[in-house]
Amino acid sequence: MTARVDERIAPVGPVRRLLIRPELGAVVGLVAVFTFFAVQSPVFRSADGIANWLDPAATLGIMAVAVALLMIGGEFDLSAGVLTGTSGLILVTLATRFGFDVWTAMLVGLVVALAVGFANGVVVTRTKLPSFIVTLGTFLMLQGVNLGVTKAVTGTVQVSGLRRADGYEGAAAVFAGTIDVGGTSFRVAILWWILVTAVATWVLVRSRPGNWIFAVGGDEQAARAVGVPATRTKIALFMTTAFAAWLVGSILALRYTSVQANIGIGQEFIYIIAAVIGGCLLTGGYGSAVGAAIGAVIFGMADKGIVFLGWDADWFTFFLGAMLLLATLANRLVRRYAEEVRH
Repeated sequence: MTARVDERIAPVGPVRRLLIRPELGAVVGLVAVFTFFAVQSPVFRSADGIANWLDPAATLGIMAVAVALLMIGGEFDLSAGVLTGTSGLILVTLATRFGFDVWTAMLVGLVVALAVGFANGVVVTRTKLPSFIVTLGTFLMLQGVNLGVTKAVTGTVQVSGLRRADGYEGAAAVFAGTIDVGGTSFRVAILWWILVTAVATWVLVRSRPGNWIFAVGGDEQAARAVGVPATRTKIALFMTTAFAAWLVGSILALRYTSVQANIGIGQEFIYIIAAVIGGCLLTGGYGSAVGAAIGAVIFGMADKGIVFLGWDADWFTFFLGAMLLLATLANRLVRRYAEEVRH
């Protein structure tokens, strides 16, 4: 009589392992979008063109990776976009109106951002309200604070003059400078994006907190039953998203040396779209940081590729909608296949 092989230890071939990866759909989309634009535009595939579309991908990618971690954990943060604006406004306002040096102003912005993330996490976990509602409330409050405080301090909806503040040159070199590679200038933000993606991937794949994230996103009650600190995990995820918002807000403020009170509004949906294109499910428990980073690259290629081809920029939103629908369908198929492989 032949012994029955335990399905939990049955070997899975390399092809099957590849097919159940959440990044698969994003990789296919990346190749397709790059080919589409590269064939039609020599500028797009040139070194300068690559630097051009990696620039928006970098800042988006930092946020998309953090949002992906939160989505894998089963939650959303609609305040992420406006919090980038809050962080930038704090930096520029303190440095130009209250005599803070840039580094101290950035530190204050970080503390405020982490406090907002902590508050979001505590309210969601204590009240059991949907994170969609809680962070929508935070979004509206921050939007009002950004506009009201900026008008009260400056009399306008913009704060500027950061270039004259103490410590600007050093901070700008670290967060908003450029590096030369083969005669082409690339933004330092790309390195921050790579670093954030690498750390997030290590956390998800190689650490115990990564297992907790997948567990609370897949089934929070079951995770609690086996000892997963679900409350702490979710609060940490909201604070991670807030940290990413502070980093992106600081990068943009240092780059442009001024901040509009309405900056970041609407970007939260772009972050979610990039994460979904990268393989995250809206239901939680599935996705990857690398996939979200790839989703950001697709966004950057489309954003600049449409310009390089001379198309009307209005087609960009159509492209985003189409990519979202296609990615959602692809993710659903990959997820279903992954479940069949496991069973």
